[in-house]
Amino acid sequence: MSATKKPSPTMLRNIIITVVVLCVMGAIVYGLSKSTQSEDNTTLTFQGQMEVQSTSIGAKVPGRIAKILVTEGDTVQVGQPLIEMDSPEITAKMNQALAGRDMAQSQLDKANNGARPQEIGQAKAAWQANQAAADLAKSTYDRVNRLYQEGLMARQKRDEAYTQYLANQDKAEAARLQYEVAVEGARQEDIAAAQAQVAQVDAKIAEAQVAQDEANLKSPISGVVDDVIVNPGEVIGQGVPLMTLVNPNDQWVTLNVTENYLNQFSIGKTFTAEIPALSTPGAPYTTQFKVYNTAALSDFATWRATNSEDDFDVRTFEVKARPSAVNPKIRSGMSVLVNIDTSASLQDPDLQTAHAAQ
Repeated sequence: MSATKKPSPTMLRNIIITVVVLCVMGAIVYGLSKSTQSEDNTTLTFQGQMEVQSTSIGAKVPGRIAKILVTEGDTVQVGQPLIEMDSPEITAKMNQALAGRDMAQSQLDKANNGARPQEIGQAKAAWQANQAAADLAKSTYDRVNRLYQEGLMARQKRDEAYTQYLANQDKAEAARLQYEVAVEGARQEDIAAAQAQVAQVDAKIAEAQVAQDEANLKSPISGVVDDVIVNPGEVIGQGVPLMTLVNPNDQWVTLNVTENYLNQFSIGKTFTAEIPALSTPGAPYTTQFKVYNTAALSDFATWRATNSEDDFDVRTFEVKARPSAVNPKIRSGMSVLVNIDTSASLQDPDLQTAHAAQ
């Protein structure tokens, strides 16, 4: 039996070189094939983010947190109590205002009701007494005056009697005026002043009541409690955020799109997008969105130079779109994937130039 002939070293070297060359050529062909496929691929994916309307609830007055009436995840309605605060300063201001109103109201009642019957009777008696004294003084003067004219009375005595008569007459007139004032009651000006005083105190009560109502925070919107920042017993200052509410019915997606693809996201256009957070294996969650706003971003770092000779730059725009159907499971921050056909965006010759420069 003949012995098997072993390959020579030269033959082995040639075989190895041939295999390496074939591998390299295969890799080149594969790369060219992938490059061609990439150039022929006209689908581009944009990633956006879901947003939900959020409202921060803050305190208008300082105080201590007494009770927190809701927890995270609770559904609340407009006007529903959220937090009760304890503020002794507000309570003291309310009590002071109520006491001031009682005093002002009593002054107004006095002005409206006028003098009491006893006071009117007392004023009338004083007028009658002074009038009697004035009548007596007049009779006395008349007698003294006749005696003076007959030469039986000195002129000094007559003058004294006349002075006494005038003084008693003035007293009687003053007493009569006091009686009429008591009967007539307070003047309209006094009543108006008393009414103004009551109104001023009522305004202070209203101010204290508003502060007291603001201390007990109520929900300004219907929504869901997203975050509770404070704890019972904490002392908070004016304007400090206490909790955050979200309105799950007010949703939108935000995308950053360069202007060479903006024609596919013009206002009023619709597109279909996937939300991975709500998707399951083999069943992606997709929904339709409608664009309602586009705006250029103010950050110049979003500009990309495409043709320095023609001074043409591609700028990034912020696109906002609302879902056609609201899903209560959607939360702010969820990613949104949008696939678009780039060939439809490159029909414009100027945009074709911009795309080629990228």
